[in-house]
Amino acid sequence: MTIPVLVQLVRNSDRSPSPRRALLIAACVCLVSFAAFWTAQRAAGVSMIDLMVYRAEGRTVLDGLDLYAMRATHARLPMTYPPFAALLFTPLTLPGVPVLRTLATAGNLLLLVVFVRLSLRLALQGRTRPPKEASLRAARLWVATLWAAAFAVWCEPVWTTLRYGQINLLLAVAVLWDLTRDPVFPNGRLQHRWAGAGIGFAAAVKLTPALFAVLLLLIGLVRARGTGWNPWLRQAATATAVFLGATLLAAAVLPGDSLRFWTGTLFEAGRAGLAEDTANQSLRGVLARLSRTGDPALWWPVAAAVVGVAGLAAAVAAGLRGERAGAVACCAATALLISPVSWSHHWVWCVPMALYAAARGGAGWAAAAWLIFCSYALWWAPHQPGSSVLARGVAGTALCALYPLTALAFIGHLLGDTLKARDHRGPGDTVRPWRTSRTA
Repeated sequence: MTIPVLVQLVRNSDRSPSPRRALLIAACVCLVSFAAFWTAQRAAGVSMIDLMVYRAEGRTVLDGLDLYAMRATHARLPMTYPPFAALLFTPLTLPGVPVLRTLATAGNLLLLVVFVRLSLRLALQGRTRPPKEASLRAARLWVATLWAAAFAVWCEPVWTTLRYGQINLLLAVAVLWDLTRDPVFPNGRLQHRWAGAGIGFAAAVKLTPALFAVLLLLIGLVRARGTGWNPWLRQAATATAVFLGATLLAAAVLPGDSLRFWTGTLFEAGRAGLAEDTANQSLRGVLARLSRTGDPALWWPVAAAVVGVAGLAAAVAAGLRGERAGAVACCAATALLISPVSWSHHWVWCVPMALYAAARGGAGWAAAAWLIFCSYALWWAPHQPGSSVLARGVAGTALCALYPLTALAFIGHLLGDTLKARDHRGPGDTVRPWRTSRTA
């Protein structure tokens, strides 16, 4: 079952004679897929090395040692996140390692289901049904969610996230929880007082999600020209307040570590690893592999600035058209491209990207994107750190840049949609509201 078929299943939910049976089948397929995945990961002897680093960071906080001097596991990996993340990791020291690995895998599988559910809600926004069909639509949405999760668990970013015991799905769910909720009811009354808190929390743990707050701010500023204070600015303000609150809490508990991070460690781009490593699927990684020295020099900040402006412009334009799913997916793609390091497991955002494309009629694009992220093709090329991609030929160069190329194509497509919408907009046309479907 492909992603376009899943979306069509939800669209035609009112035609199905037996939603309960379909839901049962989907649940069984998802459980079997997850069980097979769990077995395959255990058979592969995955170490969940990043989870062990998180545990070591929590232990370092409890022991009162220097957080950014810590080195964990046989690979001697350092702490790269803000100090607030280490505070969150302290409970990881309570269970033993085998139990912790089991809990982390089970938790990530549950988070994947939630992530797919929120991604589908975004992708199908605005496709409302009469109240009497709401329960049927909700059942079909869960059917699509379980089918999609059963397949998504095998795509490379998700597989690698669970292999390393990473927190990518937790942060993505926190962001999407915010962006699938309207801060106010249509009558103007406050609905979700804390909409934006998820983005602020995610940014306090790992800085990259802060770009979603920038997206909300930019949309809010454009809309403020006619409305003044609005839900987008409210969400951006809430995200900023939560981020600052979490950061100040960490500074109060870990003053020395906080000072060191915000004045020095933050700017050490090489701390996370070699930029030219094939797993680094950011613009900086691509440019580093294209250079014979592994140092992209000034090429990276220039490229990041251009792509950042273009990506945010496309995301803001999509948001102003009422295309929340497109805005969110484009912002995620932009953040991954301009980040100094975007390991392949950070690209779990391929799920909402593919679902959005399928829901908007781009079945071919969605299938191609899904194939790219499920093929593990970036690992087919030699990926020894320090080797120049120039020695691998055109094919090797393309394989080592699959995720960035896909993201750039996605941003370009949205920019094209913006130009088409501008050409066809009449003098009396206005931007559509950013609002999700009540039945999704």
